[in-house]
Amino acid sequence: MIKYPINKNTSNKQNNALSASNRGMKLEKAINLSNTYYLNKEIANIHKKPTPIQVVSVDYPKRQAAKITEAYYKIPSTTDYNGIYRGKYLDFEAKETKSKTSFAFKNIHSHQINHLKSIINLKGIAFFIICFSHYHETYVIEAINLINRINENKKSISYQEIKEEGYLIKESYQLPLDYLSAVDNFIK
Repeated sequence: MIKYPINKNTSNKQNNALSASNRGMKLEKAINLSNTYYLNKEIANIHKKPTPIQVVSVDYPKRQAAKITEAYYKIPSTTDYNGIYRGKYLDFEAKETKSKTSFAFKNIHSHQINHLKSIINLKGIAFFIICFSHYHETYVIEAINLINRINENKKSISYQEIKEEGYLIKESYQLPLDYLSAVDNFIK
């Protein structure tokens, strides 16, 4: 991972606002770049799922410049990504946290848990990618590990538990997040 120096002329308040607004987007971008690499190398075919919306109103200022002015989510989205790897169906959610100690389950919606349970029951591979931005570390952890804790009414999973039960994702220039190498650990 390349780390750039912080601009000392910018206040900490501005830096914090920028990092908060980009949280999750940096992770998504790294996953998308990795998915493009996997697809180009014919390793896997994994894509971000679009969020289904119902368009209500469209403004047509010019003939070819239609602009959606009002839209609503049709149904809750399930998870972020799905695809095929080594003949197996993958489905996963990517989350990022600024916490140094844990990942809170309030960031996971009940419809996402139900969806991942269904994937597991149908013998698909369901997991989470969780990035601890403070440590610049990203882990893959099987969804069942989090689902079991949620079923036990736990509110979070500790950073230490994720380190023990999950798999640290390797990073490189060509492949920002080699998460499939981590997934290999629980496909076997």
